Amino acid sequence: MRASFIAAINQICAEKNVRPEDVLEAVRQAIGTAYRKDFGNKEQEIRVILREDQDMPSILLVKEVVDDVENENFEISIKDARKIKPDAEPGDEIEIDVTPIEYGRIAAQAAKQVILQKLQESEKQSLYEKFKDREHELLTATVTKVETNWVTLDIEGMTVSLPWREQIPGEHYYTGKRIRVFLDTVELTGKGPQLRISRTHPNLVRKLLELEIPEIRNGDVAIMAIARDAGFRSKVAVKSNDPRIDPIGACVGQKGVRIQSVMEEINGERVDMIEWSDDPIRLISTALQPAAISAVIIVNATEHEDEEGRKIKKRAAVFVEEAQRPMAIGKKGQNIRLATQLTNYELDMYNYEELPAFKAKLAELRGEEVEVALLNQEPAEGAEEEKPKRGSKKKEVAEAPVEAEIEKPVPAEETPEEGAEKPKEE
Repeated sequence: MRASFIAAINQICAEKNVRPEDVLEAVRQAIGTAYRKDFGNKEQEIRVILREDQDMPSILLVKEVVDDVENENFEISIKDARKIKPDAEPGDEIEIDVTPIEYGRIAAQAAKQVILQKLQESEKQSLYEKFKDREHELLTATVTKVETNWVTLDIEGMTVSLPWREQIPGEHYYTGKRIRVFLDTVELTGKGPQLRISRTHPNLVRKLLELEIPEIRNGDVAIMAIARDAGFRSKVAVKSNDPRIDPIGACVGQKGVRIQSVMEEINGERVDMIEWSDDPIRLISTALQPAAISAVIIVNATEHEDEEGRKIKKRAAVFVEEAQRPMAIGKKGQNIRLATQLTNYELDMYNYEELPAFKAKLAELRGEEVEVALLNQEPAEGAEEEKPKRGSKKKEVAEAPVEAEIEKPVPAEETPEEGAEKPKEE
């Protein structure tokens, strides 16, 4: 083909992000389709050859050499075949040049439509293969258009829509703004590949932490669980795989510079880092910070189905002082809701005064003594400390650190000896 034709093919490949081989194959199929429509029929096997030293493509009709011809569309007799190829034998393939002298505008127009269709299909497949292996990754996007219910983004030359339900509440978008999005899934539809992206997915926080914190990226610190209320607050539980590394300090960074970078990327959303514990009681009490938890009772430690097939979730009862209750629940229930997501326990909040009655009721239902985890051993002011009954199985699981005032030691030379009289004041 002419150099101008090859240049046009290369230009199409660059613009549509497709391989030149796919475009040339689409051209061959388009020319073959146009020939069948105007000069042949659908049963014929047409082979199109594109050569750089020729101005026009060569159209070859492929037939099989047989002794007795039953279908002239794809079979040829030995006698006729040897006129084209003297050494032809039964079973061979014969290529007959049937290139028309003039193609005309009708054939060119038909070929054009098929070429455009093939290019679109090739472009869709190329984009699908490009993004399919990048699911669950972080992508950088540029805002190109802002609508009422969605924002149009450009991601590496592909136009993608970010619906309102996947946008961070209160975030302002404008043309040219660069943001990071989480690629959830890639689907191939009739309209081409569809990228499901999100700014509210919890894994967006995970990927941003991996990007900003080397200890998480190389596996020294592991993210165990994430609970997120997009646009307002997130809780992230982390665990150190290296005893020399403080997981909270590594994530927060010096003067909070690391966690601040993550928060700025998600529109100032607060990110609380807590230390993971395999003990569910300590994990629950930590997840409800900054509230001080007095006691925790694990009501149901495993998730299972009852006799009627109903799903029973893991459940725990949390007891707090009345002053700590609003902080433990949080504004509009946010704190306890995030703690429930983080620990995978359904949490029921009670006042600390309800603890004896709750223990008695639970023991009655179970027919056994109930183990209680007291997280705050200091009795309330003016209240007498409850003495355990004989035979009870009350177990102390964890103690919160209690600050105590330490007496200063008296110097040895000023310490009076035992039995010595005190000096009289003059």
